Amino acid sequence: MPDQDVRLQQLQSWLDQQLPDLFDQRGWGHVPPAQLSAASSDASFRRYFRWQAGERSLILMDAPPPQENCAPFVRVASLLAGAGVHVPQVLVADLEQGFLLLDDLGRQTYLEVINTDNADALFADAIDALLRLQRLPLPEDLPHYDDALLRRELQLFPEWYVQRHLGVTFSAAQRSVWQCVCDLLVESALEQPKVLVHRDFMPRNLMYSTPNPGVLDFQDAVCGPVTYDITCLFKDAFLSWPEERVQAWLSGYWKQARQTGIPVQASLPEFLRASDLMGVQRHLKVIGIFARICHRDGKPRYLADVSRFFAYIQAVLARRPELADLGELLAGLPQHEALPA
Repeated sequence: MPDQDVRLQQLQSWLDQQLPDLFDQRGWGHVPPAQLSAASSDASFRRYFRWQAGERSLILMDAPPPQENCAPFVRVASLLAGAGVHVPQVLVADLEQGFLLLDDLGRQTYLEVINTDNADALFADAIDALLRLQRLPLPEDLPHYDDALLRRELQLFPEWYVQRHLGVTFSAAQRSVWQCVCDLLVESALEQPKVLVHRDFMPRNLMYSTPNPGVLDFQDAVCGPVTYDITCLFKDAFLSWPEERVQAWLSGYWKQARQTGIPVQASLPEFLRASDLMGVQRHLKVIGIFARICHRDGKPRYLADVSRFFAYIQAVLARRPELADLGELLAGLPQHEALPA
């Protein structure tokens, strides 16, 4: 029997033990017959299942140790809920086994419902939630987006995309250029004001719900650059927007952040430059991660969106001459993904 089926049996057994006490505590009566179905999975080892009995539904998270650790999810969920961010309530937690029972924020993500007509309203709600998150005092027990972490993330690009996926290695000259690019991107990130950073604040992790949005996948939160999450929101892995519209949304966020006391850059041009460079750091990281997921974890579908991130980078290269060396480095890669015009 496959390991994942054994794991699912363990999860089902654990759930059967937890539900009577939970229903009793909540005054929900007897546990009714229910169905357990797959809710979603992601690029990690985590899986999600929906327990459904009539109108009542709950979400089960399966985060198998040692690959995953539920403790950060529980910790950050409490932080965000305290700030008024709509996150899943942790109803029962078994950190040792890697099982969590959560309330259900709904069935539709932003990615599934957003379109040209409703994007302004949905992103307005998302920005409100992000500002609540960013107003939190920096937690002392969360890691920081420091020099070492930023460089480890950047190194995923040459290690997994260039070397493993394309099958080539940077020459000495290319390594020198790459080092200078990394220095520029890391310096820009570290110069930024720090806030709590979700790290994946994008439509796939925002639920269309009441109150809107429900926020998911926050367990990797850190203290880091103020532009990170807002840039992530509009430069999504699965959805792209016209550059003019993105610039308008970024400008609107900057004005709101200034008004609500978020420590953003003093001028809009400074903020937009920081956002651009932060985005390039993330885009290079994500390209490396998608290559790693393909070649290490056997999930090739993510590579289909690599070209989207190269397009994001190309848009920044066109307006940031300080990144000209990165443009030449990327253009020199064999089998390089075509960059949309």
